[in-house]
Amino acid sequence: VQLQASGGGLVQPGGSLRLSCAASGSIFSIHSMGWYRRAPGEQRELVAVIANGGNTNYADSVKGRFSVSRDNAKKTMYLQMNSLKPEDTAVYYCHAIVTYYDVTRLVSEDFWGQGTQVTVSS
Repeated sequence: VQLQASGGGLVQPGGSLRLSCAASGSIFSIHSMGWYRRAPGEQRELVAVIANGGNTNYADSVKGRFSVSRDNAKKTMYLQMNSLKPEDTAVYYCHAIVTYYDVTRLVSEDFWGQGTQVTVSS
């Protein structure tokens, strides 16, 4: 199983970006998915999570500006980021709890994407 994050880049304050996280492999089901970020010199923090049924939760710092969604058929999660601020600058990682086929059994594990850089600067 692999998670591939994409969509990062350089944007001016007030701008928008949309991140994607695509899961691939011998997947049976994907449970909760989420976005985390790590700013330079800081610890990794939760940005947003979305359950299989669509319930969402956000960090206070991004409420009202970011929106997480998922397309279960495409095994893909998205993060729409609006009104970006310089303090949103970080490497963004996607995470998922996945049940996958392992030869003759099903296994559930945590998986992380490789990270995508988001830089908000004028």
